[in-house]
Amino acid sequence: MSDDDILFLLPDDEPGEDLQAAAWPVMVVDDDPAVHEGTRFALSGYGLDGAGLELISAYSAAEARTLLSARRGMAVILLDVVMETDDAGLQLVDFVRRELKDDTVRIILRTGQPGQAPERRVIVDYDINDYKAKTELTADKLFTSLTAALRAYQQLKRLEETRRGLEIIIDAAPMLLDYKSMQRLAEGVLTQVSSLLNVACEGILVLREQSGPQDAVSVLAGSGCYQHLAGDGQRPLDNDVREIVARAFAERRHTFGDRWSTLYVHTASGSEIVALLKADRSLSETDRALIGLFTSRLSVAFDNVILYEQLQRANIGLEQRVVERTGELMRANRRLAMQRSDLRRANQLKTEILGTVAHDLKNPLAVILGRTEMLGDMIEARPPPTEAMHAQIGHIRETARRLTGMIETLIADAMNDALDIVVRREPVDFAGLAREVSQANAPLAETKGQTLRSEIAAGLTLHGDAERLREAMDNLISNAIKYSPAGAEIVVTVTREADETVYAVRDHGPGLSPEDIGRLFGRFQRLSAKPTAGEGSTGLGLSIVKRIAELHGGQATAETHGTEPGSTFAIRLPHGTGGIE
Repeated sequence: MSDDDILFLLPDDEPGEDLQAAAWPVMVVDDDPAVHEGTRFALSGYGLDGAGLELISAYSAAEARTLLSARRGMAVILLDVVMETDDAGLQLVDFVRRELKDDTVRIILRTGQPGQAPERRVIVDYDINDYKAKTELTADKLFTSLTAALRAYQQLKRLEETRRGLEIIIDAAPMLLDYKSMQRLAEGVLTQVSSLLNVACEGILVLREQSGPQDAVSVLAGSGCYQHLAGDGQRPLDNDVREIVARAFAERRHTFGDRWSTLYVHTASGSEIVALLKADRSLSETDRALIGLFTSRLSVAFDNVILYEQLQRANIGLEQRVVERTGELMRANRRLAMQRSDLRRANQLKTEILGTVAHDLKNPLAVILGRTEMLGDMIEARPPPTEAMHAQIGHIRETARRLTGMIETLIADAMNDALDIVVRREPVDFAGLAREVSQANAPLAETKGQTLRSEIAAGLTLHGDAERLREAMDNLISNAIKYSPAGAEIVVTVTREADETVYAVRDHGPGLSPEDIGRLFGRFQRLSAKPTAGEGSTGLGLSIVKRIAELHGGQATAETHGTEPGSTFAIRLPHGTGGIE
């Protein structure tokens, strides 16, 4: 390089202040160290839009390739053409544009040998932005060329940021509309704002409902140092944050400051949202324009979530009502099924009772009719046979008594089968009641020549229904009399065992067959034994005994005595659950 090729840079008359708040990255690529020193001296006080320069030196095209590959985002390259080769600078241009795909960096070609790289051919063949001969570059002209290049770079960066921001907004729109909860949407908004601005951003997103008090707000989402406030509507905001949020709700517009920025969104449903952002830099005009465009689409997203949540609540309420109504219908169906079962059982009972009446009551009625006809014939006789007439009247009375007893048994069983039967709970002298029942049945035993003996302990009292218990005792004694032969002994005992009070009737009848054991206490079940005096039987007595015992918390039992004749039927009532005192 000749002395004429050396670039002499004259400083500006009044260099500006050194602004280091931010810096424009500018690379100087030249194999002459004097060019680097002169450039630094000429641009030592340079400032544009409050930012100074960060000058990066490369002394060959190869070194520039390494530096540019490691550090992207260069604003301007001041590039020499002839360095390690005659076209090293031009090859570096191709590397930047084609391999690094950096179209925003502004390249100013500076050459000390214009003939080596003719201006017209270079401008046409290579993507450079300015062509200067080193001999014409004074400090003022360098200032002018650099400023024009930085302005162009700034505009391209804004266009690039706008393009990137629009892509983010377009990509975010369907995603934000797809959120189904307010908290997820709020978190997505903070994430997208941070991505849109390409800054480290902390903030909160606050909701004020239309129907709530004006000073009642809830934090939907938080990031950074405000993350702990998310979803906790009861936690108070810091004083400075609360004042900024209140001012944003009052002003109802976006505000941008050096430290804080607030975004305001009013939804069609009447809710209001304020996003409070704390960024690590001031937002540019491009950032603000993108924010305005982004927030203009948020109202639809928030209304979508609000309507979705309302629909969800309505669906939950509807599902709850359906569940309740379904439960009511199921309970009604169960009640109807139970009533249908009861009606079917009642109808079956009616049929059985009618069959029993037709079968078991027909014979006593026939006896009564026959004997009344015989009595009529005797009345016509002269002289009337008085003794025979008295005998017939006695037979008629006895048959009518047995018939009455059978009817009472049927009525009692029908009552016992009723669903609303209630057993009274009152003190009962159990031993005294057993004695009364034995005394009432003694004449019936005597008519068959039987002996009715009682072994009843004194002072046994319980809580229960005296009439029901009397009915059960009477059934057991009358059965024993009915099936015991003439001259037999029937023993009635009342004892207190370890945990039960036992009322038992021991007869000397034919006993129980194996078939009888399987059908004891069943309704309308007649045992294998036959009444010893031709008495009638409905097959209901033992089933009534069993029901009364169970209603009192006890049980009815029966046992045979091996080789000895007869069997023992008993009612066992527990001391505790049976109410025994």
